[in-house]
Amino acid sequence: MTQATDILGASRPSRVRMVGVVAAAHFVSHYYTILLAPLLPFVRADYGVTYTQIGFAFAAFNIVSALLQTPAGFLVDRLGARVLLIAGLLIGAGAFIAAGLIDSFWVLVAMFAVAGLGNTVYHPADYALLSQHVPAERIGQAFSVHTFAGMLGSTMAPATLLFMQAMWGWRAAFVGAGVLGIAVAVVLMSVREGAAQTASPRKTAETSEASWRVLLSAPILLNLVFFMLLALTSFGISNYSVVALAALHGTPVTTGNMALTANLLLTALGVLVGGLLVGRTQRHALVATIGLAAYAVFTVMVGEINLAASALIAVMALGGLANGVIMPSRDMIVRAVTPPGSFGKVFGFVTTGFNVGGIIAPLVFGPIMDHGSPRLVFLLIAAFSLISIATVMTRPGRAA
Repeated sequence: MTQATDILGASRPSRVRMVGVVAAAHFVSHYYTILLAPLLPFVRADYGVTYTQIGFAFAAFNIVSALLQTPAGFLVDRLGARVLLIAGLLIGAGAFIAAGLIDSFWVLVAMFAVAGLGNTVYHPADYALLSQHVPAERIGQAFSVHTFAGMLGSTMAPATLLFMQAMWGWRAAFVGAGVLGIAVAVVLMSVREGAAQTASPRKTAETSEASWRVLLSAPILLNLVFFMLLALTSFGISNYSVVALAALHGTPVTTGNMALTANLLLTALGVLVGGLLVGRTQRHALVATIGLAAYAVFTVMVGEINLAASALIAVMALGGLANGVIMPSRDMIVRAVTPPGSFGKVFGFVTTGFNVGGIIAPLVFGPIMDHGSPRLVFLLIAAFSLISIATVMTRPGRAA
């Protein structure tokens, strides 16, 4: 909260509280996204299922999220972001509590589909609330706090879930995760919205008629592609860099994981740096371009040069820093082309690119590794990063 106060200004405590609770909700969303991964061996052993079968839970969560996130954005603009965010938190929490308490594998898979429904509201509702309650001169910093909180949720999930599993079992870990979501929902209920802008019924109806024209306009579609390309680069580094380094340079797994940890840690810190930067410049496309180009250079270095352990960790960390710095600028680019009253649907639509990229990435990088071409993993990640530059430098005007 101190970080949020410093960035957003202490003169408006209600604003700081709103940013804080929205950031907490984003923490929960990332915590839930990674929930099954650290507990997978225990769930699989308990139910006696294959990796393919347990993959149904991952698929159910991501497919529902991808299909319904844009409709959730429409609901956010029509019904209000706060009520939808509370509902999403409670739906996800209830799903994981049920999955922990009911002794059925197929119920678990079904509950991950339900949790995917809850997951659809986070991005559209979060960005809508921040856009409504934070002044334009502070919005970039608010976006950076929001993104950092999500990364913190991903970082803390494995250790806390494994602690609960060691103490009480994986089912209790699921229930504990659910309690976390309920707690944040209760806090959100207690936070007053203040002077949030609310569209009149007539304006809402007019906006609804033009909604798909807005979403399918050039600036919004460019941002959808931008988010998809970012997902491909992030997925490639986080899921394939360690095995690709081992196959390409004989890098020990422990060293590869240290380098990946440095990359993820500096990405999170880079988000905060980027948040301070967007408050000092309006040239968000230039910031994103420099960051994307730097990320591509550092990634090529990792793939082309057999670096010593310390150098590898340093280069991966620098790549993470460059990746993190661009994220607040990324959000500001989307906001700049979004018509008033459309934040929910637009952010819901463009962040679907994360889901699309997450679906495509295994189909791209998996076969590359299977065919023994680990160097191509890094070259493709760099290529996706460079292609992203075209989407941020091509800036049509705001969607009508």
